[in-house]
Amino acid sequence: MLRSVAVVVVALVAFEMPAAAYLDPGTGSLLLQALLGGVAAVGVIAKLYWRRVTAAINGRLQRAKR
Repeated sequence: MLRSVAVVVVALVAFEMPAAAYLDPGTGSLLLQALLGGVAAVGVIAKLYWRRVTAAINGRLQRAKR
């Protein structure tokens, strides 16, 4: 497995070609929106499951005290 990964890395470095790519300000804006959307989604998921998580933790702590 490690050997095949090494072969792929060497091949990618050996046969490197220049990329004709241009990242305009719109691309940066799109990436920022995707990042902020992901953060917002994680926040909503955390809010939805917060009570379940805290109840489970409190239940385990109560059982441990017995």
